[in-house]
Amino acid sequence: MERTLIRELREKVGETVSISGWVDVRRDQGKMVFFDFRDRSGLVQGVVLPSSPAMEAAKDIRNEYVVRVEGVVNKRPEKNAQADRQNGDIELEVKAIEILNPSDAMPFDISGDTAGIDEGVRAKYRYLDLRSKRMQKNIKTRSEFIQHCREYLFKHDFTEIETPLLTESTPEGSRDFVVPSRLNPGKFYALPQSPQQYKQLLMTAGFERYFQIARCIRDEDLRADRGFEHSQIDVEMSFVEMEDVMATIEEMITTAVEAMGHTIKQKPFPRISYKDAMEKYGSDKFDMRTEEDKEKGILAYAWVVNFPFFEKTDGGGWTFTHNPFSMPIPEHIDWLMRGENIGDILTTQYDLVCNGYESGGGSIRAHKPEILEATYKVMGFTGEDLEEKIGHMLQAFKYGTPPHGGIGLGIERNVMNLTDETMLREVQAFPMTRGGQTAVMNAPKSLTDKQLKELGLKIDKK
Repeated sequence: MERTLIRELREKVGETVSISGWVDVRRDQGKMVFFDFRDRSGLVQGVVLPSSPAMEAAKDIRNEYVVRVEGVVNKRPEKNAQADRQNGDIELEVKAIEILNPSDAMPFDISGDTAGIDEGVRAKYRYLDLRSKRMQKNIKTRSEFIQHCREYLFKHDFTEIETPLLTESTPEGSRDFVVPSRLNPGKFYALPQSPQQYKQLLMTAGFERYFQIARCIRDEDLRADRGFEHSQIDVEMSFVEMEDVMATIEEMITTAVEAMGHTIKQKPFPRISYKDAMEKYGSDKFDMRTEEDKEKGILAYAWVVNFPFFEKTDGGGWTFTHNPFSMPIPEHIDWLMRGENIGDILTTQYDLVCNGYESGGGSIRAHKPEILEATYKVMGFTGEDLEEKIGHMLQAFKYGTPPHGGIGLGIERNVMNLTDETMLREVQAFPMTRGGQTAVMNAPKSLTDKQLKELGLKIDKK
């Protein structure tokens, strides 16, 4: 018999059906055994009557067993109906149960909110943690958000293009994770902190409107809203200015979150300069909601603009505040080219903030080699350094690279706002722990002597 999803049962009253899923709850009342069965689409109550041929099997079944169930969909008597519950007006009269796979006793209770369970235990048994109602909702919300954004971008003539995961170590703001090369002993790849350079090269390639759901990997200090790995909706556009990119992203976000039933506090999104944000909120990642807004789950988006391009290093030099590939605002390009008024140069950076989190960041990019060279020279790079670090970009920009700009929108931080979560790991399927340990699998761990020899590596015991 063909499988029926639980959400479809209300349309099949009086029919014999087959469902497959998990035992959510078992209640043995002696003469009758009641179950709540669960699949990806929801819950339904099943009852095994004393005369049912399924009674013998029902006595052996426990919570989280995987089963196939055949039965008749019946209307519940009106006095037993539960209007506030999915399928509360029907139940499945069980005729047969097949145990597809039993389950050991669960290491922790997944019937409620698992947020209070020890982090290490949740990570070890993450595949069980993900069965809980809250985690199922969070991961499905993540998928729905990405789907709406992807559909918007396709509708507006963007092309989805993947960029490499094995790339070159370049200065982009955080430490790289590096990968040794077996074929080139003593040399290393780097995992991408972002697709920044590749997406700019795609603009040189003439694609004009690019996006991807990109994995970004950064060896940085772990926080509640930051991990070694995250995903972003990465977007780049040619022949645009700041207003064009911001308008496109604002429309995409509005379309996506309103389609998911959320309310936005203010449209169009307010804009505030970095200077004013620091003076008013003490941070460029601020929360504009009232307590009433928070109770209602309202989303308060805003753009932060007019960031300083450079900031002083501890050694007294200069480094970039956001992205070295950014363009200064038009009226400050001459300052950059002459190396003057460095601390006053503003960049065409724009950050999207929501409910106290930075939800995305982007800029109009430098598309001429002399502008990118000037930026790196401010930071103390010599001609030889430039060639080693970004020579490929300088070369590409000599072949008719169009003006372009874009943004990276952190998927986890956006989904945190949509689910009212405060930790990155609550919206990732298999997150790392605060100590940098992988979920389920045991990494990082040592390599075998054979692996080290193949890679030409030796471990310094110090």
